[in-house]
Amino acid sequence: MKRNDVINFKALEKELQAALIADEKYKRENAAKLRAVEQKVASYEEFRGIVLASHLKPLEQKDKMGGKRPVPWNCHTSQGRPSQDETNELSLEKTLFQPETSAEFYRDWRRHLRSGPERYEALLQLGGPKLGRLFQMDVGFGLLGEMLVALADHVRPADCWAVLGILHSLASTGRFTLNLSLMSRAERESCRALFQKLQAMGTPSSEGQGLGEQPGGLQEEEGLLQELLMLYHVD
Repeated sequence: MKRNDVINFKALEKELQAALIADEKYKRENAAKLRAVEQKVASYEEFRGIVLASHLKPLEQKDKMGGKRPVPWNCHTSQGRPSQDETNELSLEKTLFQPETSAEFYRDWRRHLRSGPERYEALLQLGGPKLGRLFQMDVGFGLLGEMLVALADHVRPADCWAVLGILHSLASTGRFTLNLSLMSRAERESCRALFQKLQAMGTPSSEGQGLGEQPGGLQEEEGLLQELLMLYHVD
């Protein structure tokens, strides 16, 4: 075999593990959504709580209080000293946000990107095409609303074209309409505020920083914005 034909089994194994984790998370959350619908929950908050808690497992007899429990029963809520995996991943905060799978995005988004400005810059860094590929099958539960909030709170006139590209890519992901319908009232308000800001920023400024200076011109930008208004059900 030629040198360039050598297979990187370590990289393949990492990719396979990430895909399995993402698939397991998707199936778990989808099952939780179906259970919540069957139970006819009274509110969106209750529905959201069931889905977000889908990773939890009931305590076993050996996990009762007072007994030895070297491994925490719920790693997502454990407090105190970080685990070895968490320690190894702390350096991610200082590196570029470049997840290769939706599972990696979800992990780093929740663990390391806590503030609105950090999340906004991360979305711009990835861009619409990359986000569209990462979430081709489905945007994880709750993520769509969180992304829209970050965009709405920090959108800048110079970033309008990039933000429109992100919105267009997210609208093309699997189960977009369902995820849109599951957003909270506050997230819906942020979505509406985002489009209001984009409409206000659509007119080219005297410095030439408006979307009219972007490829396609103002007419194409206005057409894309109108299309997105319908896709996101914004009046």
